[in-house]
Amino acid sequence: MSSQFIVMITTTPNKENANKIAQTLLAKKLAGCVQIIGPISSHYYWENELCQDEEYICLIKSSQQYYQTLENTIKEIHPYEVPEIISLPIQQGSEGYLSWLNQQLK
Repeated sequence: MSSQFIVMITTTPNKENANKIAQTLLAKKLAGCVQIIGPISSHYYWENELCQDEEYICLIKSSQQYYQTLENTIKEIHPYEVPEIISLPIQQGSEGYLSWLNQQLK
C-alpha cells in the first residue's frame, strides 16, 4: 500500500503563502496533511547570482495519483517564477497512518 503515497515538498517566501498552499490542498482533498517548517535559510543560485533567503517548507502527504493536480494547484498560487516542487515516494509507513491518509484524499 505504501508505494502509492508521496511526500511532496515546496518552499515559500513566507508563512502566509505556506498556509495558503496548505489550506487550498486540504480543502480540495489533495493532501491529507501539510506540515509547515520554518523559517529556514535557503542558499541557491538564481540568474547567476548567489542568493540566501528565509523560506518555509511545506511537507505535503498525498497520493501519487494526485501529483499532477497538486503541482498545477501549487503553481497557480505560488509567488515564485520557478517554485521548488518535488515528490518523494513513501517506501514504508505504519498501516494505521497510511490508512488514515488514504481516507483523507478525494
